[in-house]
Amino acid sequence: MRRRRARERVRPITITRHYLKGIPGSVLIEMGGTKVICCATIEDRIPSFLRGKGEGWIKGEYSMLPCSSPIRISREAAIGRVSGRTHEIQRLIGRSLRAVLDLKTLGERTVILDCDVIQADGGTRCASITGGFVAVVDLIDHLIATEVIVAKDLIKDSVAAVSVGVVDGKLLLDLDYAEDVSAEVDFNVVMTGNGRFIEIQGTGEKATFTKEDLKGLLALAKKGIEQLTKAQKKALKERFKW
Repeated sequence: MRRRRARERVRPITITRHYLKGIPGSVLIEMGGTKVICCATIEDRIPSFLRGKGEGWIKGEYSMLPCSSPIRISREAAIGRVSGRTHEIQRLIGRSLRAVLDLKTLGERTVILDCDVIQADGGTRCASITGGFVAVVDLIDHLIATEVIVAKDLIKDSVAAVSVGVVDGKLLLDLDYAEDVSAEVDFNVVMTGNGRFIEIQGTGEKATFTKEDLKGLLALAKKGIEQLTKAQKKALKERFKW
């Protein structure tokens, strides 16, 4: 398989803030051929297990539009159930964002991060997390500006996610769809801007891998996270303090 970019480079990335009118925390993120709209909103309620604890919550909602793929994807609402894959990705998005937010300062509120894939070409969950962070930052800034929450920074660090894998025996960063489906080993890595791991999802799809492979994949993921963090900084400009 021929790749048009260096194996240690992420695909071209564009982050467009304030993408939807009337939604302060709305972002379009484009990573290569993958495009995801990420919208952060807030509700004055929390899950029952948090009541009385004085802290908030953040949850992810994820979906792929029917024509985001060349082969039409059925709407989950139409078939009456959410797939296991969707549940898994939604939980991953929520965990990733909660790791970098001060939930006590948020108070008893829930931030909902809706991630809708409008075009899928690999790495949709990673794009959702990376773009979703920017949307959440914009939402929080809006809540502070409108005095909904106390003027204190809720964000402890940035968060981004990237895929890495072994394709044709070579370690590659930020796999597109064609690379992903042919990968012998496939990982999704979530990290903070300061280089701390939040989650590592990895499996030998078609082959086993060694400790050396694992070290190489994680080192490659770190390089990718640094590139994505740089893109987040560029999008957020002076707001990025981490």
